[in-house]
Amino acid sequence: MADIKIPKHLAIILDGNGRWAKRRNLPRLMGHRAGLRKLEDMVRLVKREGIRYFSVYAFSTENWNRPVMEVTGLMRLFDYYLRRKVDEVKAEGARIRFCGRKDRIPDELRERMLWAEDYTKDEKILDFILCINYGGRAEILDAVNSIIAEKPQSPITEQDLRNHFYLPDVPDPDLIIRTSGELRLSNFWLWESAYSEYYFTDIHWPDFGEAELKKALADYAGRERRYGGLKS
Repeated sequence: MADIKIPKHLAIILDGNGRWAKRRNLPRLMGHRAGLRKLEDMVRLVKREGIRYFSVYAFSTENWNRPVMEVTGLMRLFDYYLRRKVDEVKAEGARIRFCGRKDRIPDELRERMLWAEDYTKDEKILDFILCINYGGRAEILDAVNSIIAEKPQSPITEQDLRNHFYLPDVPDPDLIIRTSGELRLSNFWLWESAYSEYYFTDIHWPDFGEAELKKALADYAGRERRYGGLKS
């Protein structure tokens, strides 16, 4: 794909796990499990396409409002994924990173997240970013409050905000894909998505495979990004 424009940072809003399960008369958690299996495949596919940063919206700050059983089950699935799959991700040359607030994450899972980040920190081919307990508004508020604590009397600049975001070294997403037919960002990468390209599909996340990824990337490659300017 050397002659085809690809995004440096691809972000995906993983939507439709519950609806995928409902269509099959399965519990919602079975849909989330299928979604995590799909994510394993997607890491390999994204790496193969030459994408450098791959972020996924796995659990938002608003998802705590879901039924306790579902939230607890999701946290256990995340923990299982990290216990069983980190070596496979590392073998792909991928560095695992987490983005979001850590305060409500169960202690055991939070420790495993820190371990996974440290264990894969030297991998250079792909940054695989899991946004868990992430919200765009929360990120901006946390950055502003951190800046105020450091220099309360100084004007805040855009660079100040970027420097205090959760992952300041990660470039803005070039392409954001949302599965399952919803046409909104749902509080994902709010600041960073100012000039992102969007791609929406009705496919539920567990069914989003290589063909759909290639379709989205081909659509992106055909777009002209002007960032508010005019074509030269």
